[in-house]
Order: sequence, then structure tokens, then C-alpha cells
Amino acid sequence: MHKNSLGHTIKLILCLLIISGMSCRNRSSDNKSENIGPEDVLKLTTGPGNPRNSEGDFITLKDGRILYIYSHYFGNSADDHAHAYLAGRSSSDKGKTWTKEDVKIIDQEGKMNVMSVSLLRLQNGDIAFFYLRKNSTTDCIPMIRISHDEAKTWSEPSRCITDKEGYFVLNNNRVIQMKNGRLLLAVAMHGMPGDEKFHSVGRLWSYYSDDNGRTWTASAEVANPGNIVTQEPGLIELKNGEIMMFVRTTSGVQYFSWSKDKGETWSPVEPGNLKSPCSPASIARIPSTGDLIVVWNDNGDDQKRTPLNIAISKDDGKTWINNRVLENDPKGSYCYTAIHFTDQNNLLIGYFNWTTVGVTIKKINPDWLY
Repeated sequence: MHKNSLGHTIKLILCLLIISGMSCRNRSSDNKSENIGPEDVLKLTTGPGNPRNSEGDFITLKDGRILYIYSHYFGNSADDHAHAYLAGRSSSDKGKTWTKEDVKIIDQEGKMNVMSVSLLRLQNGDIAFFYLRKNSTTDCIPMIRISHDEAKTWSEPSRCITDKEGYFVLNNNRVIQMKNGRLLLAVAMHGMPGDEKFHSVGRLWSYYSDDNGRTWTASAEVANPGNIVTQEPGLIELKNGEIMMFVRTTSGVQYFSWSKDKGETWSPVEPGNLKSPCSPASIARIPSTGDLIVVWNDNGDDQKRTPLNIAISKDDGKTWINNRVLENDPKGSYCYTAIHFTDQNNLLIGYFNWTTVGVTIKKINPDWLY
């Protein structure tokens, strides 16, 4: 081989190596920039004397800390009616890391337990704290407390339902405040005094307050023409001012109802466009884009609460796109989610897994949804 040919060959090899190295570095950089998907930041696992952790919600405090309050079960049973108090963990770095030990927030006030937390920053700056006080299978009522000092202390509890007695279910991460300041929650009633049977077909109402939770008024009952199984309703305010109610059913899809008068009356429930087992969905609005986000089990075929999915809607729930999977273990059972935006670049999702009877919190960059 001539010297000139050998030199050209060596130069060619060197060029290829340099180009290859640059390509590898670029790919590595690209992969790093794309790593904005779900990241587990906290797992509340069970242990001796703590058979279940579940149904929590988030609030961002004015000093930047994030507080997560959830149902901490104690004793030996993980049953819905077993003993539980409300405990908290906090994060000072937008959800990346969390405190290692529980702080007891509310002791077990009910004869059975307290559970299903909803936390809400009110327009007046206070924090509203909702939960269920469960005394029996015919006595379960949503309660409210208010904090004026960033969750350092709480007011005495008061009932959100005073016009009826019975077993009312208000899920976690469910209460909203409308643009006009009205507080709104939705409940399903499954039993009442004198009737010890638990009725799977929940009777649905919303309750609203125009004085920051001091007094509450019941809506008209939501009609259920087909007498389908309706449970665990949730609410979201739409851009046109209507309120959309989404409802867990056994019919293979989430059902929906709408209110045009700020929660005072409702259209009859009807099947929607979210395939679903008998498991609750959660819907919230993305602050940076105004789109809706839904977290639910995209599985209406075998009623298993897996997989756990997330999707967005650009048309206020008429259609859902960018369906992505958060959990897909076929043995998992994922439910009772809470959605919380710490800022435009940070989304936290907490959820319960019936298989492990524990809580997982994931941190996501909302860009991943798009």
C-alpha cells in the first residue's frame, strides 16, 4: 500500500471515530433531556402495626413545602372500616425527597376511622381540610377543618352534610372551589339509619358552600334512569362555566353528569368516553396549558384496577389523547389517586395499591404528557 493511501485511510478512520463519539454524546444528551417521565419519589409501605396506607392529598404551603396527608391504618386489619388516623409527610424540594417519619395530623375521631383526605387552598388564603369521619356502616359524614396558619393548627371539625344522616362517600382529592368562590363537593350515599344493608347503587348529590365552608346546601339528587351502580363521584369546572361530574360504575366506563347552575341541579348520568373498571378516576386542570388531565384505570374489560393510565384533553373532556401508562403490573390494583401541580414544571401523583396496601407518589414533568 502506498504511503499516501495509508495516510488517507488513517485520517478516514479517525474522522469516523470522532463522528461516532459525537453521535454517542448527542444521543446521551438527548436521552437525558427526555428523562422527564414518572419517577417514584416516595413509597409509604406497611409494617408491623401499620397494615395499610392510603387515600391522601397534597397542599403546597406558602413557605414552599408540600404537605401530603393520608390515611394511616393501625392494628391488624387493612379493611375499609378498620382503625385509621390521618398522618402527614412533607417535602421541601418540590417533591424530590420527603420526611422519613409520620406526623399525626388528626387522631381517629370516628368509631371506625377517619380517611379520604381532600386539601384545598381557598381563594382567601386559608387551607380547607376535608375527610370522612366513619362511625358505622350507616354513619359516615364528610368533615371540614380550616387552617389560618399554614397547617400549623386546625379549627374544630364541622359537618359538611347536616340535612341528612347516612353513609356518605367523599373520595380523596375531590373538593373544588369554583371561579366565583363557591366550594363544591360530590357524594354518594350507600346507607342510612334503620337500613343496615350497604347499597352498591349510591345516590348522588353535590353540596355547595358560598361562605368558605361554614354552611352547606344540598343540590337536587342526580337522576340515575338506568339504576346502574354509581359510586365515588368527582367534579371539575369546565371553561364554559359548567361543572362536570364523573362517576365510578360497573358498566365498563366512567359515567358523567353536567350542571349548568354551579352544582344546584344535574343532568341524568350517562356513559362517557373513558373505558374503566369499577374504580374512581381523577381529573384536574393543567395550570400551564389549561388542558385537562385524567388519571384512571384504562381497563373496562375485566374490572381489574390495572393498568394505571394518564391522558390529556384539549377540549374539556370531549376527547382524550396522549394516553400513557403509569403502572402496568398485571397483579397491581391502583386507585384513589391525587393530582397536584407544585408549579408549571412539577406534577405529583399519589395513589394507593391494593396489592401492597401502600401509597406511591410519582413526580412528573408535565412536558412528558405532551
